Amino acid sequence: MRRIVFALFAIMISIHPCIAQQPPKLDQHSVVKDTSGNTVPYPVWAQLLSTGRYKLKSEKKDNPEFVLFPVSEAEYEKTLENAPKPKESIYFRTGGKFAHFKTTDINGNKINTKSLAGKIIVLNFWFIKCPPCVREMPDLNALVDTYKGDSSIVFIGIALDEKYELEQFFKTTRFAYTIVNKGRYIADQYRINSYPTNVVVDPEGKVYFHSSGFAVSTGFWIKKSIEELKAKAIAKVEPVNNQ
Repeated sequence: MRRIVFALFAIMISIHPCIAQQPPKLDQHSVVKDTSGNTVPYPVWAQLLSTGRYKLKSEKKDNPEFVLFPVSEAEYEKTLENAPKPKESIYFRTGGKFAHFKTTDINGNKINTKSLAGKIIVLNFWFIKCPPCVREMPDLNALVDTYKGDSSIVFIGIALDEKYELEQFFKTTRFAYTIVNKGRYIADQYRINSYPTNVVVDPEGKVYFHSSGFAVSTGFWIKKSIEELKAKAIAKVEPVNNQ
């Protein structure tokens, strides 16, 4: 009998530390504070976490409170590299021929994607009242900033909204793409009904990358696609120069 009691006591001792070390549960009712000790509302910290630029940690394993802190740029890049590729759209086929279109941008400038042969075309289909569309804009702006002055890349945003609605929107929100207003007819050309939808067209007029919906890694994959296409273009030129 003593042996049984001793065995049960030993098991309880071994189990207890494991139970005590379980991390506190994280949900919308969790207490989250910033590094200054200020409480962060659930909608705010949830949105920040979704960007991949922030993480949560619990100072003590038995403390139900969490601290929200930014990750380094290197850690963020690593997170994107390890993130799954964004879900492909159902409106395009990788390697398929891109159906060109003609239109004018919000400033009245003519756009003919067929005349952009030899360039990389980056498209974004969106509308103002689409939260995921607005949410990814900082990453898309970063792409434009990265390739500023590179004439081999063209960024075009196809908005469904009216010009006056967009002009009001852009007073408070930046979107660095060349903007096409009232672009629903272009979206309908590809039967797009899920937003945002992003597309990268290679210099030969073929679809190289495409995705629908929000993903933290969308900007990373667009940039990756651009860099791969630029590397291919350089590889084609170098053998000619070496002859």
